[in-house]
Amino acid sequence: MHCAQLAANKQTVNDLLEAIRLVNSLPADHPLHDEVSRLVERWAEDILGLSDAAFNAGKLKEAIDTARKIPRNTSAHANIEARIAEWEGIWSEAEAIYRRAEDALRKQNWRKASSEAARLLSIANNFWQTTKYQELSDLIVVTRQDISKLAKAKDLIDQGGVANLLEAVKLVSSINDKSYVYQDAQETIAEVGQEMLDLAQATLDKKDLQGALNIISKIPPNTKLQREIEDFDVIARAQSKAWGGTAADIEAAIGQAQSLQLGRPYYEKAQKLIARWQLEKTDLAQIERARELAQSGKANDLQAAIAQASLVPDDNPRAQEAKQLVTQVSSQMEELQDRPVLDQAVQFASAGDVASLQTAIGEAGRITSGRSLYGEAQERIGQWRSQLARLQDQPILDQADSLADAGDLPGAIRAAQGVSSGSSLYDNAQAKVQSWQNRQQAEQNLQAARDAANGGTPDALSQAIRLAEGVPSASSLRSEANQAIGQWSQQILQAAVSQAEIDIAGAIATAEKIPPRTEAYAAAQLQIQAWKKAILRP
Repeated sequence: MHCAQLAANKQTVNDLLEAIRLVNSLPADHPLHDEVSRLVERWAEDILGLSDAAFNAGKLKEAIDTARKIPRNTSAHANIEARIAEWEGIWSEAEAIYRRAEDALRKQNWRKASSEAARLLSIANNFWQTTKYQELSDLIVVTRQDISKLAKAKDLIDQGGVANLLEAVKLVSSINDKSYVYQDAQETIAEVGQEMLDLAQATLDKKDLQGALNIISKIPPNTKLQREIEDFDVIARAQSKAWGGTAADIEAAIGQAQSLQLGRPYYEKAQKLIARWQLEKTDLAQIERARELAQSGKANDLQAAIAQASLVPDDNPRAQEAKQLVTQVSSQMEELQDRPVLDQAVQFASAGDVASLQTAIGEAGRITSGRSLYGEAQERIGQWRSQLARLQDQPILDQADSLADAGDLPGAIRAAQGVSSGSSLYDNAQAKVQSWQNRQQAEQNLQAARDAANGGTPDALSQAIRLAEGVPSASSLRSEANQAIGQWSQQILQAAVSQAEIDIAGAIATAEKIPPRTEAYAAAQLQIQAWKKAILRP
């Protein structure tokens, strides 16, 4: 008993078990049997308490192992499995919460992770409420910072430019390999590397070799694109050689690209470029042969040159150059064929008479649209048609002018309208017709005004003024109309003054018939005011 109590006082699992073992050696009929049973029960409860402590300290396996060492002949043993089941349930729930929080962090949803972490505070276990909760909280803080770095890096990538791309790599490179977003960070670094390669290619496409090489030299090592960078350098230098355009340049480019062996990242691209350059060499030879043939300027050679350049297929590298050469040589060919025709037309037109001009126009018209000399031929035809029109229509217009000078405006108008709409003199004739029609209308208006004025009454004179106002300001008869209007307005005023001696109200009505802007208008207005005052005077 004494030894057992000494061991039990140490309050360790092994010592408590040793104490139970010692007292259990006493026989059942021992006088201290009841005391022994009481102590064994207490020590069994102490072992169970140590199991609980281990569980709350985060040592689930130790807690289970310890609890299962409690002797079967104790009351505490009856509750062991239920207690273990409770611990395992609590532990499973806590682990599930932790996993959900981790999954949320992997998906960069730190808000959901924080919400899950808060659930650990309700778990009936000190280890999960404190240590694991703090651990998860620290992970959320770090992950949130890493997510922010990733977002800023992606924004920099979207902005583009070497400086922004390098800054993006610097940002994501600081993300620890234990971070939940580490994999995303590595993918972002690889993306930046590819973006820089693409930027270098775009620069190379502008035929800026040095600019492209400068870009790839700045691609960080952690993009793991060293082999791609090496291949890009080879391809870029090969392409720059091909820019020279000569057969020797293209041959040098092919030799450079052939240094990339099977298995290299840019091997397929190199093979495509080599195939393209091989075609270009063939195209170049055909184009050079076509140029040589065209140099003689002879019809047969020009035709042969066109046939030679036409052998370059539409989908070949030098197809556009070949088409331009075909167009150029075809133009030479057409000029060779059409120049004699145009020269003959010019010879016909030099006679200057109607028949010769008509013949020249017909001859030049044989040169159809799309031919190289078509524009020149049309220009000549336009000149000859103008010349022909002058020969045919000028006498008509001269006759119209003579009739107009003689005062026969209707006859002049009829004569000028005889100039056909296709004539170069048509617009001139129409302008004269319009002028004569305006003049004719002005004469009619002025004559109608004079006829109205013959009535002599204020109403007749007012009507005459309105008709005379219809004479256009640009008409040569306008000054004559103005003189008549001034005279008629004075006559109305004189009639009103005479009428005022017997009928002031009637005189006012008469004076008001004088239109504004006439010679007598201002005087009439003064007189009207005076008469109105006279009427009001007692």
